[in-house]
Amino acid sequence: MQLSDKIRSISYLKNNAAKMAEELESDGSPFIITQNGEASMVLENIERYEAKEELIALLKILALGEKDRLSGKGTSAQAFRQTLKANRT
Repeated sequence: MQLSDKIRSISYLKNNAAKMAEELESDGSPFIITQNGEASMVLENIERYEAKEELIALLKILALGEKDRLSGKGTSAQAFRQTLKANRT
């Protein structure tokens, strides 16, 4: 299904919220809600929202790690393995 098939007005949302909730549950594709002819919000199911938020958090962690790596912080894989090996004994 194309995104253009999921564009609805805010009036449609007000009158058909239950139907839209069922559609979100069945196919998971978000709705684009318009107000005065312009896109104003996205309506998506909670599972998709939570997955997206989790992905964003993971990407932030990766970006922080990459920033540290580029600035010379941290240890090499070899040094980390040696530390692990030393801590086991």
